[in-house]
Amino acid sequence: MALKRTVVPQSVYRRQLAARLRELREEACLTLAEVADRIEVNQGSLSRIETGERGTTPVLVRALLDCYGIHDGPQRDDVLDLVRADKEQQKPWWRKYSTVLTATRYDGYIALEAGATALASYQPMLVPGLLQTEDYARAVIARMRMELTPAQVESLVKVRLERQKSRLDGEQPAKLWAILDEAVLRRSVGSLAVMRDQLARLAEVGEQPNINVQLLPFTLGAHPGLYGPFVILSFPPPATPLVWLENPKNSVYLESDADVENYTDTFNQLRACALGPSETRARMAQIAKELER
Repeated sequence: MALKRTVVPQSVYRRQLAARLRELREEACLTLAEVADRIEVNQGSLSRIETGERGTTPVLVRALLDCYGIHDGPQRDDVLDLVRADKEQQKPWWRKYSTVLTATRYDGYIALEAGATALASYQPMLVPGLLQTEDYARAVIARMRMELTPAQVESLVKVRLERQKSRLDGEQPAKLWAILDEAVLRRSVGSLAVMRDQLARLAEVGEQPNINVQLLPFTLGAHPGLYGPFVILSFPPPATPLVWLENPKNSVYLESDADVENYTDTFNQLRACALGPSETRARMAQIAKELER
């Protein structure tokens, strides 16, 4: 059964810290109850720290390291550096949009995406958010989130555009490999002009060295991606990859080795049967011409 988490760590550093503290406790052969008793801290609080649901402080982490018998300077410093890095990431650019982000845990995804070095995205219905034009994003958000006010829609559009600038541009951009079903390009989102601009955008970004775009043509028929969209996020070591599954009200991430391996295998299968980048651009140009008729 897939391991599902409904509370997302607010930074990749918190995720690393949670895993490291849990590992050190287990190596010391201690239960949460025993640790809570020894350092006089609520067991529930310790549990939430180990799952990444809440952050912690250097003072508490030092007490935990003492409890686990970790006295080596460099080893202690490595753990404490994760605490400090997590604190630094608690004032992200997207915090000003928290009102509209929190409802669907979108802020959790953005926090993880911000720390990712590579993303493998499969989308059977829509252009991935990182590749959407402003007008396409506005049309998608307005129709998918009909409970939002026009102002809230505009806020989410701004978030999407800032995500693109943050993750795909700059000195150390993330690597993005996007596989799209042909339905993504055939589905009319907004006006014909919006779709033409979106197709042009996809062709343009596909030329960037850190971005690959591939298309699964209708002629392929049934394929392994028919279960639905997903994103595999990879991080700097020692953090391990995870899979993100987006739902309307309760998006989740999967981090077990078996889950990540399963989705990675699926992505590789899709990549193998999709059109190559140059063929994809040719097909997009063909579809764009059809929209001009």
